[in-house]
Amino acid sequence: MRVSILGAGSIAFGMAAYLAKEGHDPMLWSPSGKSAKALADGAELTANGAFEFSGRVRIAKDCEEAVTSADVIVVALPGYGHKAAFDAAIPHLKSGQPVIISSHCSFGALYLSKGLAARGVKLPISVWGTTLLTGRVQPDMTTVKVNTVRQKVDIATLPKSDIDAGHALCTELFGDRFVKRDGVMAISLSNLNPQNHLGIALLNLTRMEKGETWGQGDNITPTVGRVIETLDEERLAIAATLGLSVRTVREHFSLSFHVPMGSVSEMNQQMHAEGRGGFGPTTVDSRYIYEDVPFGLVPTSLLGRLAGKPTMLHDAGIAMMSAATGHDLPGQNDLLPALGIDALTIDEVARLCDEGY
Repeated sequence: MRVSILGAGSIAFGMAAYLAKEGHDPMLWSPSGKSAKALADGAELTANGAFEFSGRVRIAKDCEEAVTSADVIVVALPGYGHKAAFDAAIPHLKSGQPVIISSHCSFGALYLSKGLAARGVKLPISVWGTTLLTGRVQPDMTTVKVNTVRQKVDIATLPKSDIDAGHALCTELFGDRFVKRDGVMAISLSNLNPQNHLGIALLNLTRMEKGETWGQGDNITPTVGRVIETLDEERLAIAATLGLSVRTVREHFSLSFHVPMGSVSEMNQQMHAEGRGGFGPTTVDSRYIYEDVPFGLVPTSLLGRLAGKPTMLHDAGIAMMSAATGHDLPGQNDLLPALGIDALTIDEVARLCDEGY
């Protein structure tokens, strides 16, 4: 199957290698044109770690080529790149052409649905609660080290009625690992990276600022783990109020990273002992802050307010990170203002998450 991936970072490279390994025909589109330059010039894409692959993959010259030449589109960019990618793709998408949003955040599926509705285009959108894999592109920009391919990934669709078809498509492309969830609203509360990364980054901020090399799993100590677990309680309270079933942070770590169930700290210490704990960011200019705060914590806080479940720890984390960076991090979210969700009732948001525009 011809699959165009909008993005050319670590996750996009890993997904392209995975798809090629499984016999599909991936194409990468780099919005900047820089990340995939070596591949566009003829270098092979190499993946190692959780799986091995080496071979050529197609590189699109622009978003139009990526979209019009594909059977399926996958959006695999940080949250701060979603709006620009959607804006570039919307003019070229056609009715019935499936779109998959890897690690859906900040109601991006609704933004895409709204833009397509303005063109009279209807297509199925699948959204995931997290990424297929974790990894890091190496400095040569042709190699990706894949740390983990997740065993379980939560999935929903917009409209909600397309879930069986969306689940079948994602299974055909990426294997039997997808767990159906109760709509886009549930997926919006299923991405646990923002809460995890807030605890990790906030309590290891000086390591990031000094550019230290530090083990992430090793430094999710009991105190850091408890902050993550308390943030998770706020997220779970919102989901329970809305009658939604979502995975707990402990279930997430156990199922995603293949470790026995324990506290968040215990599971990360186990990964560290096995050499799978990964490394923390070496700069404050990190997606742990500039993606996960505005595009993860801020929408969760908004949902909490609409549902009558305030998120005091989320709000404190947003304020602390804004103070530490000197930036208005909520103001960097360019999706929520375009949707006006803060002016809607929770029932109106839920309807949009089931039906789209």
